[in-house]
Amino acid sequence: MNSNYQHSDITQLILKSFYKVYNTLGYCFLEKVYENAMRIELRKIGLVCIAQQPIDVFYDSEKVGVYYADLIINSCVIVELKAADGLAPEHEAQLTNYLKATNIEVGLLLNFGRQPQHKRKVFTNDRKDHN
Repeated sequence: MNSNYQHSDITQLILKSFYKVYNTLGYCFLEKVYENAMRIELRKIGLVCIAQQPIDVFYDSEKVGVYYADLIINSCVIVELKAADGLAPEHEAQLTNYLKATNIEVGLLLNFGRQPQHKRKVFTNDRKDHN
């Protein structure tokens, strides 16, 4: 299977939930409000959703910090939520770093800004140092 389509069934469900939450709440809330609403919506459609999952970060085999992923869906997709004017390169870099630090290969960046935005990132495990 082409890695670009990996977990596309789940990411499509997540995106449908994103637009449902966005159309219901609009923009200008804090990220935590959207995180809570997304958790509710994703669970309603039968997805397993873990919020604020800690992700250890290693440097030279030593733990140097912890990231907290906004949502991990079905143990296979990381979702990073933003409530910004627009997506910035550092938002994409943050999601890529989460993917690099885990065995999860697919991530979604969702922005609840003035205009809803999303980006899908894939970082395959064969490209990661920890395998």
